[in-house]
Amino acid sequence: MGKKQFKAESKRLLDLMINSIYTNKEIFLREIISNASDAIDKLCYLSLTDDKVGLERSDYRIRITVDKDARTITVSDNGIGMTMEEAEKNLGVIAKSGSFKFKDDMDSDKAESEDISIIGQFGVGFYSAFMVADKVTVISKAYGSDEGVKWESTGADGYTVTPCDKYTAGTDVIMHIKEDTEEEIYGSYLEIWKLKALVKKYSDYVRWPIVMDITRTEQQPSEELDKDGNPVMHNVTVTAPETVNSMVPIWQRSKADVSDEDCAEWYKETNRDQTDPAAVLRVNAEGSVSYKAMLFIPGKDIDNAASGAAKKGVKLYCNGVLIMENCDKLIHDYFEFVRGVVDSPDLSLNISREVLQHNRQLKIIGQNLEKKIKGELEKMLREDRPKYETFWNNFGIHIKCGVCDEYGRYTDFLKDLLIYYTGEDKQVTLKEYVDNMPESQKAIYYCAGDTLKQAMSLPQCEDVRSRGYEIMYLTAPIDEMVLQQIRMVDGKPFINIVTDDLGFQTEEEKKAAAEKSEEEKELLDFMRDSIGDENLKQVVFSSKLVSSACCLTTTGGVTLEMEKYFRVSPSEEMRKIRANRVLEINPDHPAFRAVKMAYDSLEKDKAAKLSKILYAQAQLIAGLELEDPAAYSDMVTSLF
Repeated sequence: MGKKQFKAESKRLLDLMINSIYTNKEIFLREIISNASDAIDKLCYLSLTDDKVGLERSDYRIRITVDKDARTITVSDNGIGMTMEEAEKNLGVIAKSGSFKFKDDMDSDKAESEDISIIGQFGVGFYSAFMVADKVTVISKAYGSDEGVKWESTGADGYTVTPCDKYTAGTDVIMHIKEDTEEEIYGSYLEIWKLKALVKKYSDYVRWPIVMDITRTEQQPSEELDKDGNPVMHNVTVTAPETVNSMVPIWQRSKADVSDEDCAEWYKETNRDQTDPAAVLRVNAEGSVSYKAMLFIPGKDIDNAASGAAKKGVKLYCNGVLIMENCDKLIHDYFEFVRGVVDSPDLSLNISREVLQHNRQLKIIGQNLEKKIKGELEKMLREDRPKYETFWNNFGIHIKCGVCDEYGRYTDFLKDLLIYYTGEDKQVTLKEYVDNMPESQKAIYYCAGDTLKQAMSLPQCEDVRSRGYEIMYLTAPIDEMVLQQIRMVDGKPFINIVTDDLGFQTEEEKKAAAEKSEEEKELLDFMRDSIGDENLKQVVFSSKLVSSACCLTTTGGVTLEMEKYFRVSPSEEMRKIRANRVLEINPDHPAFRAVKMAYDSLEKDKAAKLSKILYAQAQLIAGLELEDPAAYSDMVTSLF
């Protein structure tokens, strides 16, 4: 029979698919195995009503055979097979799927069988073989047919279909692997270890056994005897068929059969993590969207390329076949630390299994899983605070970023998970802080620092603590933006004790302080000008200092912590943003009196030097680096 041509649109689709749709060539084996699994599904289903099939469930299998000399990989099944007409119809027209038609027929008959789950719905997976093969031969015999069929093609130039001899029903897909190029070592797919790894990665949970001939070295007794009369053992190379897939995923098993400890061991093995997960979530959902999920909250951050840890994200399966190794669209980034799998028969697939349609089912699954994850974290927060605090140290930054993401879209969902230090060994949620507030306290007070110790040491804390009020200490650059996004809790606003008015002074006290600052305006302006920092806008008397000499605050929308955050931004313009600094002076401190004495005595150089030292001290207390530490040291030592 002469060569037939693909239809014009099929030729274009074949070329597009080979070069564009699939970005990862190694998935060809997954697609061919999935088609073989579908074929067995069909015959197994047929056997429920046709006792002539003559096969028990244990008789079905998929076999992979490699011939290195011929450069071929053969995937064989003992499924339902194809007639000549079916081969030409299904393989001659790309995107004409026999699986899809079979499923339609089942739906129209309202057939129900848990054994039937058709993977290849779009009829293009088979052609992924041309990504690694320059010739593909299909030899098939349909169940109940007297004649086999041979379909052969070298790609978009066309195909042939001819009768052939085949004794049993089923299909053999023979792929002649391309020669190696500088860009791609196609010969690696002829290695048994490589194919075994691909089966393990993509098709480990296909329900039918996938069998390969595996060569191993075994010790066997020889005819030679040792001095005690026992047979001498020697190494023998043995090749024998082995099932290389596990078939039944751990997440498909019932809780009665698999304990949480078993799940934790599976997690550690698959993620190369020696630490037990902090939590195991097992979901079996049925309804408008059915799916099973097994999710893990890691006990530590294992995102380390050097360790070979798995990528972030959840693996997505459809009936045990890996669809996406990292389905980043299923769960938002604020839960990206979660590992695990989701398996659903209800997902609508695009023509490539690598790209899922953004459909309603996937969205529903994601929303339900996020509620489960949040519920598990809230339970941990209530019942095991030390474990939650460990989790927070590892992954709290993700939650904080989520609060700020998309203009606060997820703020209400996430804010109850936030915890902040209010003491050296004490962390509280926002609600717990408000519940602990004295009746006289009208706001939530906070300050920021590079470390907890530095934040707790800020001079501005003294006045707040002296009144019996707790302070939330922020230690991450993003923390201030998180609180700005939340705005208030139970009607209580956030007040930055460094930059905001604490509300402790009466109007009379504010008026007296303003008058005192006005009296010393000339000296305060002199101090500012002597310091010579263009970002220093004012030197003023402070109402927040008790025993400290000075502190550094800001005016305007940018705080010192925000400035630190912007300095590491990838944007050059953002890195240039600076806070407008304000040097606050304690007018009752000996340090200021020393400046005033020098100024009044016309020792302007000394007064200027003391002013610069105070400003440098304020910067150090605020956690800022000095531009010229040596100059500061010289100024201090010159006073001795």
